[in-house]
Amino acid sequence: MRRAQLDIQLKTPDQIQKMRAAGLVVAEALRRMSAAVAPGVSTADLDAIAEATIREAGAIPSFKGYHGFPASICSSVNEQVVHAIPAADQVLREGDLISIDCGAVLDGWHGDAAVTVGVGEVDPALLKMASVAEDAMWAGIAAAARGAANGRGRLTDISHAVETAVRRGGRYGIVDGYGGHGIGTEMHQDPHVLNHGRPGKGPRLVPGMALAIEPMITMGSPRTVELSDGWTVVTRDRSMAVHVEHSMALLEDGVWVLTAFDGGRARLGDLVTARQPADSPAT
Repeated sequence: MRRAQLDIQLKTPDQIQKMRAAGLVVAEALRRMSAAVAPGVSTADLDAIAEATIREAGAIPSFKGYHGFPASICSSVNEQVVHAIPAADQVLREGDLISIDCGAVLDGWHGDAAVTVGVGEVDPALLKMASVAEDAMWAGIAAAARGAANGRGRLTDISHAVETAVRRGGRYGIVDGYGGHGIGTEMHQDPHVLNHGRPGKGPRLVPGMALAIEPMITMGSPRTVELSDGWTVVTRDRSMAVHVEHSMALLEDGVWVLTAFDGGRARLGDLVTARQPADSPAT
């Protein structure tokens, strides 16, 4: 079923269960890559881990071949914001920050998530920025869950919650033009989910909606430029950037963070659907 105008795909609980399976594949790939991050490791090495993990699970890397993208992950280092292509000659160094974005499709349903990981000893100010982005992501997910539960939620309530959390965390740039999206039988679907804005606007938040929430923030200007490879997006002022993401779905009795091992329970508590067992592992 699809909602009119924005063509928002609403999923049944059984379809969301299938999306959960895809989300867990992504979660495991990100877990393995995060554990492998270290000085001397190349972004191509991480890409190989992702592809092996995804295919081992019987899934397909959803990024590979997407509009010609040549890899299974986006591996954005330091001033790279999103969509950077892994390469054997991009070798991680002590103090780097890497944002790893990964997607998988299993039985026709997509999962999509991203983490930012420090390489060795990292400037505490950069780690704080990554923590602020993660807190903002969870604030957006919580706003979606509460809005769907009370029947008054609108899409931009998520945007407003993300922005408010970022502003509360410090003086960061919220990247212009990029944000989250619907997800389901395609990786990118309506609606686009901005990381800033006034609340109470846009389509209602209802059960069956599945969204990827993905804050991207910088230590400087929010403006970006795309490099000549046609993919890599960097900050215009070359300030450091971070990117985090989870895919989530709204059900009648709560939210399910499809790409979190614990379904979001540790961060969201009783906002999480009963479909996610309370004793599920957090790792």
